[in-house]
Amino acid sequence: MGVDWIVVGRIIDVVLNGIVWLIIAVFLIILIDVTDKWTRKAISLMDVADKWSRNVIEKSFEWIQKKNLNILFAFLLMLLLGILAQLEIIPKIIT
Repeated sequence: MGVDWIVVGRIIDVVLNGIVWLIIAVFLIILIDVTDKWTRKAISLMDVADKWSRNVIEKSFEWIQKKNLNILFAFLLMLLLGILAQLEIIPKIIT
C-alpha cells in the first residue's frame, strides 16, 4: 500500500494555513488592543472638550441674560445653531 501524497499535501497545507492564520490573528489582536487604547484616549479628550465648551456656552448665556443683552443673545444663539446645523449635529430647520 502506497502513500497518497495528495492527501498528505492537503493535510500539510491545512496545518500551515492554520499556523499562518493564527499568526495573523495574534497580530490583529495586538493591533486592535493598541487602537482601542487610542480610541479610549480620544474619547476621554472629547469628553473634556465637550464639558469645557458646554461650560463656556452656559456661562456666556448667563452673562448675556444678566446684562439683558437680548439682541446679542439672539445673534449668538443664531450663530451657534447655524454652526451646529452646518456640522449636521442638529438637523437643518430651514431647507
